Amino acid sequence: MAINFGPLLLFFGASKLGKALFERGQLPQLADADVASAVVGTSVFVVASLIAALWHWGKTRHLPAAMIFTTVVVVLFGSLTVWLQDKAFIQLKPTIIYGVFAALLVGGLITGRPTLQLVMGEALPGLTEAGWRLLTRNWAIFFVALLIANEAARRLLGYDDWLSFKVWGVTVAIFAFTLAQGPLLARHGLKLD
Repeated sequence: MAINFGPLLLFFGASKLGKALFERGQLPQLADADVASAVVGTSVFVVASLIAALWHWGKTRHLPAAMIFTTVVVVLFGSLTVWLQDKAFIQLKPTIIYGVFAALLVGGLITGRPTLQLVMGEALPGLTEAGWRLLTRNWAIFFVALLIANEAARRLLGYDDWLSFKVWGVTVAIFAFTLAQGPLLARHGLKLD
């Protein structure tokens, strides 16, 4: 939990701090409160994501492919956000991650090799082939829905509201969606010994 949500929570807190510092006149070099929020929050997010990846590596001597990919995207788009002082880059990051994950899952279904099974096979022992296909399909659809939701949120909401949507709304949605997969897993042979 700390590895997955710690950097996100720090991003949220640091973003709020950046906005407050700007409003107190302590970051006059930045264009406005939204830019200050994005630059300060993203700076902390990049560092926290790198620390989380290093901590995971230190404990396991392994980095999952999804963690490598998301950390690279965070560093790349985060660096662009800070360097160019443009919040659009950090707002695009989730869209890109959700799109790539959805494409990988759909590609796995098309080729007959459910990508989730390759990545999470040991975590869900006993799940049938049909179960893996259905779970992969469901997650692919969910990632497309998250992509659409992020694009709508970043276009229609102000930065503060987008930030709250990203941190709280998406986190709750992922948690609820994960729990909603329980009956599917049970029907298709998941063993919880």
